[in-house]
Amino acid sequence: MKIKFLMAALLGLISVTAFAQKGELSTAQSEYNDYLVSSGQKMAILAAKAKTSLGNAKTSIDKASANTKTATLPLTFALKAAIYSALAKDDSVQTTAAVEVSTAMDALKQAKTLDTKNENAKLIDEATKQIAQYEVNTGVTAFQNKKYDDAYKSFDYARQLIPTDTTMILNTAIAAANSKNYKAAVDNYNSLLKMNYNDKKRVYNDLPMIYLANKDTAGAIKSIDEALVKYPDNPNLRRLEIEIALQSGKLGDLTSKLQSAIAGDPKNKILYYYAGLTYTQIGDVANENAKKLKATDPAKKSTYQTALDNYSKAGDNFKKALEIDPNYFEVNRGYGYVLMRPAIDDFNKARETKDDKEYTTLRKKADVQFDLAKPYLQKAVDINPKSSDALTLLRNYYRGKYDPAHAAENTKKADDLKKQIDALPAGSAQ
Repeated sequence: MKIKFLMAALLGLISVTAFAQKGELSTAQSEYNDYLVSSGQKMAILAAKAKTSLGNAKTSIDKASANTKTATLPLTFALKAAIYSALAKDDSVQTTAAVEVSTAMDALKQAKTLDTKNENAKLIDEATKQIAQYEVNTGVTAFQNKKYDDAYKSFDYARQLIPTDTTMILNTAIAAANSKNYKAAVDNYNSLLKMNYNDKKRVYNDLPMIYLANKDTAGAIKSIDEALVKYPDNPNLRRLEIEIALQSGKLGDLTSKLQSAIAGDPKNKILYYYAGLTYTQIGDVANENAKKLKATDPAKKSTYQTALDNYSKAGDNFKKALEIDPNYFEVNRGYGYVLMRPAIDDFNKARETKDDKEYTTLRKKADVQFDLAKPYLQKAVDINPKSSDALTLLRNYYRGKYDPAHAAENTKKADDLKKQIDALPAGSAQ
């Protein structure tokens, strides 16, 4: 009887000990659940309760982790990862938070390995998200302090933890670009384009600039071409496309693409505008090249004729855009410019010549062009009276127009326009 009683007592002792060991895990789980309920609350009493619950959870999980009976259980590692990641996320002291997140990462790794039955998936998911949030918080602080490489590393780690989170990917891309890690920036931006991301237009706007920063003009052009298929009316991309073509000397290729686009969408006023703008740029380049040549150079005349031909092509496209939308500000301004550009050239030639007959011929020729340009220049100013570009062009008309009967009146109008331009705030050149 005594032996049986002793055995029963021993069995009872073993059961109590096992219960005590498992009790720390239960306490850790309970306190962690209480923390989840109270965390993130603005009321001071609830915030304090969350902090207390998390502290109690840490105490219990540390005891469970130190006990040989529970130390290697998948639940122990999963709880430890969740609790320590929460501690790190909420800790404002960088040094202790770094230790806590390191502990959480190690525990998470073990939990994922041991939880073969997927019994602790919720805790593992919570730990993953909290570690990611910690890394995001760290990355934001680094980015704000212009430590872009550190910001990239933090955002990228968070991205790896939650690879489907588009915000994580965007943060990583932006930080990578700022740290001049252009390959990583391009890879992450391109990842967003393959996902169900709701602001792909922003990606397409940013991506060409990343390629250009990395001196990859071909990549920039390719990304613009892809973007314009989806967003054909994107003015930023059209403008950038022209700038790239201008810098790379491939404006001719661009006109072909624009004309093809127009053939497929002949009622698109924006395409006509950018075609006109491209021909304007080609004309300006030829005009500047002609000015650099000596008067005796046989190429001077043909080079300047190239400028005139392209101004004419620009005008044709601007005119078609205005047929669709007569109040298109940029087109009125652009059309006025290409009509007046030859007038300014003839005006300047007249001032330089010593031949009276040539002077008279050039002034009359200039006046015809000035008068052709005026309605469009005036319309541009009427549409946008705060545009310094439009005001300057109209002022140039009044300064260049030869009209002795109204000389004083034109001079006053030019002076008034100058006052309007001077009164404009910075950034009004549009």
